[in-house]
Amino acid sequence: MSTQTMGVEEEFLLVDPACGATVPVAEKVVARASAADLPAGATIQRELRDTQAEAATGICVTAAELRAHLAAGRRAVAAAARDHGAVAVASASPVCESGGGVPSTLPRFAAIDDMYGEVTRDYEACGCHVHVGVADRDTAVAVVNHLAPWLPTLLALSVNSPFHRERDTGYGSWRIVQQSRFPGSGLAPYFRDHAAFRAEVGRLVECGTLADEAQTFWFARPSPKLPTVEFRVADTASTLDEAVLHALLGRALVRVALADLDRGREAEPVPTQVAAAAVWNAARYGPTGPGIHLGLLRRVPAAHLVTALLDHIRDALTETGDLRNVHAQVDRLRSDGTGADRQRRVAESGGLPAVVTELTLRDEPDAPGYSEAAHPPEEPHG
Repeated sequence: MSTQTMGVEEEFLLVDPACGATVPVAEKVVARASAADLPAGATIQRELRDTQAEAATGICVTAAELRAHLAAGRRAVAAAARDHGAVAVASASPVCESGGGVPSTLPRFAAIDDMYGEVTRDYEACGCHVHVGVADRDTAVAVVNHLAPWLPTLLALSVNSPFHRERDTGYGSWRIVQQSRFPGSGLAPYFRDHAAFRAEVGRLVECGTLADEAQTFWFARPSPKLPTVEFRVADTASTLDEAVLHALLGRALVRVALADLDRGREAEPVPTQVAAAAVWNAARYGPTGPGIHLGLLRRVPAAHLVTALLDHIRDALTETGDLRNVHAQVDRLRSDGTGADRQRRVAESGGLPAVVTELTLRDEPDAPGYSEAAHPPEEPHG
């Protein structure tokens, strides 16, 4: 099997460094960052709120290449934010106060604001979206069906939004709670093929619950623009290495799904309400509390689900030479905690301003943590 390409979109908050409140300077920051020296195919883009900016990588094959793209995007956004008196912060929800209640001036985002009203007024949620290349859109739909049981565990590993507007929500991912207010959030329904997927999205647009066919809230979907499977489940990563981790986990899951499809194994639909319970548990507790096993349809420790995920994708990670990297990063999460855990530890000792400082993007070098020279591909297990 050829190695699938991958790309990542990271969303960041633009924050006043003096008070920690988000500030609506996205137009200036994106224009300035877009002029930076970025890798081929990388872009800096606007997001729903004028307090957000998104850095998108180009098409990458190796972890080292992806890491370099991510580092360049983070540097560009960080420098542009500083040029306009702000800082860029890698949190999936605002830690302190919000300046994002002003309706967007961009036509599509303005239409979304008009459609959803108060649901979007304070919606400054930031995600880490991963794209993995596949052959065609029917294949993308079949792969998404296979991904469903694993998406809550990906969410649990990524949680990085415990605070919202100066309060501890008690959740690992408040972003997901906010997202659940939109129609169709969570795991995608089971679809037979891309025609069925497209027809359902068209019905939701016709029913007035989606602004257009490019707007769905499912955690994984065939990309509306690219020949990829798009993961939209993870909170924005507090560190660059965690963003790479989410991409490698996603690519490995796609590889396993493609192998299953080659063997003629189609996915089984997951029960809707149990899937919703699994998502809620992941958002609430992260990878250290209870979780829901979507095969056994019962509660198990979330740590067991992480182990099951790593077992499920072991051969795929070995084939791409990413096994050691992924295990090292997961071990680091186990010892240091998730982004949400680390935010809370910093808040205990230094308060919320210290959290904002901790999450502020810096001019990170292209560190050698993901060098293929240091981690050569391993032989696949027989």
